[in-house]
Amino acid sequence: MANLAEPSSSLSVTSSSYLSNGTSVYAAPPPAPSPATALPSAPANEAGGSLEVVSLSKLSSNLERLLLDSEFDCSDAEIVVEGVPVGVHRCILAARSRFFHDLFSGAGAGAGGGCRQEGGKPRYEISELVPCGRVGREAFMNFLSYLYTGKLRPAPPEVSVCVDPMCAHDACRPAINFVVELLYASSVFQIPELVSLLQRRLLNFVEKALVEDVIPILLVAVHSQLNQLLSHCIKRIARSDLDNISLDKQLPHEAAEEIKLIRRKAQPDEPNSSIVDPIHEKRIRRIHRALDSDDVELVKLLLSESDITLDDANAIHYAAAYCDSKVVSELLELGSANVNLKNDRGYTPLHVAAMRREPAIIVSLLTKGASASETTSDGQSAVMICRRLTRAKDYNTKTQQCQESNKDRVCIDILEREMRRNPMAVEDAVTSPLLADDLQMKLLYLENRVAFARLFFPTEAKVAMEIAQAETTSELRGLLTSRSSSNLREVDLNETPTMQNKRLRSRVDSLTKTGAISHIVRKFWISFSNKTCLICATSRREHLMSKRSSGCVSVS
Repeated sequence: MANLAEPSSSLSVTSSSYLSNGTSVYAAPPPAPSPATALPSAPANEAGGSLEVVSLSKLSSNLERLLLDSEFDCSDAEIVVEGVPVGVHRCILAARSRFFHDLFSGAGAGAGGGCRQEGGKPRYEISELVPCGRVGREAFMNFLSYLYTGKLRPAPPEVSVCVDPMCAHDACRPAINFVVELLYASSVFQIPELVSLLQRRLLNFVEKALVEDVIPILLVAVHSQLNQLLSHCIKRIARSDLDNISLDKQLPHEAAEEIKLIRRKAQPDEPNSSIVDPIHEKRIRRIHRALDSDDVELVKLLLSESDITLDDANAIHYAAAYCDSKVVSELLELGSANVNLKNDRGYTPLHVAAMRREPAIIVSLLTKGASASETTSDGQSAVMICRRLTRAKDYNTKTQQCQESNKDRVCIDILEREMRRNPMAVEDAVTSPLLADDLQMKLLYLENRVAFARLFFPTEAKVAMEIAQAETTSELRGLLTSRSSSNLREVDLNETPTMQNKRLRSRVDSLTKTGAISHIVRKFWISFSNKTCLICATSRREHLMSKRSSGCVSVS
């Protein structure tokens, strides 16, 4: 993430020649040197300015020690952030912030309504001070550091970068969230110069970030009444493909309606440009409202009364985004939905669940056959989505015994375990026609191994095929007969490279569905290869005696 402490005269502690109490640093000008001892020196105003810079810098460092060094813990109040109390000094906060001045000078012997603890210090909850948005511990400490020192420290990388190694971290969700949290604190605690700086930073994020990541920026702009930032976010979302359901569920009503109005004005005046069946849309909305009520029985009733299907309503997508995990599980048990169906934005239900980062929903989808290798239109898999939403701190923190694991880390582990269980899903994600030859070679290799297993280990291979549920797979039926027959394979002259890649991938996925066949072959490969030739299945001794005449190749 870029350094937050960008040049700004309003944030510099050296931009004024006066201390915070309004008095000058100097009481009288220094005496003039005698002509005999006079040396070339800087002008008096430069010397005074240099001394002032040193003095203010030292003052800033000393005040920072009050905040960071436990040896200088002279705090007289506490603010609880993420369950951890942070000691603060009411005199400093009251002098720097009108909000804290009003808070600490309120009724209750200066406690300002805070809950007084046994030690006599009033205690405040950050969630009560900033009810409109979340402020994490790192962001709050960064904010306090600015109040104490007048300097904005760089964002801690553990909370401002994601765990995707391919990300540049210039506009990923952790980077955005950290600035958003700082802006919530700066706005509520009434620090206008910091609000101005952070607004400029978020304006730079809006165009570079994914549209889903613009939503938290829009929300903080609404709560902080930052009209320039709000207008920028609305225009960015209006240009995107974010659907109306997401607008209604995630944005304030006024902002959602303004985005819809901009989109309607931008549409061409063609009568057939967007024909929507109102009855069809009404039935879909009813299904969604039933899901909001966690009423799967009502969903079944609505489906039976109309020709709308779960896929037509994108019901699994909707449930994965907004419903409880139990509702998702019950909906999947109906068995009438395609768990790998992509919506208009190119997202499968697993992609939506990855954005929500709910382990139970991800497991339910994977259990019902959701593919972890499916990618969005911009090439993101479910695990990539999770990684770009997860902070380095949450991913790298070690879980103590009897402590609940971080959900973001659990989601990544589940998806990566699914990738390892079916490694071919990642390797064979062919998007370029140039890779078709490699895929064809891999398919040929797998077909040879399957045919080898069924020929020499029929019992073990049969068990493996049953485990893989591959006997009913069309790609495997007649595999041996096609190998032994001399018939040429049919070639579709109209098949495009993309269609060919999909066909080859389908066959490879069928051959490696569970890896059971590969396990059977690997188990017996070494012992069998020491005794036989792969092609003619003769003994090693017979093979060595006849290899000149037969031209066979030994397995060993």
